Amino acid sequence: MITGQIYHTCSKSIAGFKLFNNDSEYLRMRELIQYYQIKNPGVSFSRFKERDMQYLKNDSIYDKKLVQIICHSPMPTHLHLTLKQLEDGGISKFMNNILNSYSHYFNLKHRRKGPLWESRFKRVLVETDEQLLHLTRYIHLNPVTAYLVNKPEDWKWSSYREYLGKVDKNQTICDFSDLIDMSIPSYQKFVNDRIAYQRELGKIKDMLID
Repeated sequence: MITGQIYHTCSKSIAGFKLFNNDSEYLRMRELIQYYQIKNPGVSFSRFKERDMQYLKNDSIYDKKLVQIICHSPMPTHLHLTLKQLEDGGISKFMNNILNSYSHYFNLKHRRKGPLWESRFKRVLVETDEQLLHLTRYIHLNPVTAYLVNKPEDWKWSSYREYLGKVDKNQTICDFSDLIDMSIPSYQKFVNDRIAYQRELGKIKDMLID
């Protein structure tokens, strides 16, 4: 993967195994995304969780990242992320860290052994601003397409609420201000106008040839 380029990554569980069973597990993934985007955190993950996010935002270590998180949506059986690589090998290192760390946490919690994710995450280069815009919409609509919620803003684990300005700045994960040139009302309409179409497409996706 090329440093400075944007990629859509998707990681799926083995055989459709349920990855996230409750809020605490979704929260764990969010915290791992926050932690492992930092190049050299300087503290353990447990210590990182205890630190005040406002302090972290002003800490110089927080400015040195492997990847820029553009959008994300964890789903019951898979994880979508759109990432900009900031360091050589940054995306691979970041993804391996979050997937391995979550597997360790999950297996200990559920007294389970063995791999949790498919062998390697999939990634696709995002080549244009238009592709990126449509990709964020697709990712933010995933929970609606799966009928987990009726409105994308009701899925509190994706980055959609950040795009709508409904998350305190101290708690944000994503950085998209230099990439998505659209007002909040316009972006919300852009996403909502696609709900019905994406749900219909979701009904026949197993019949389509990739």
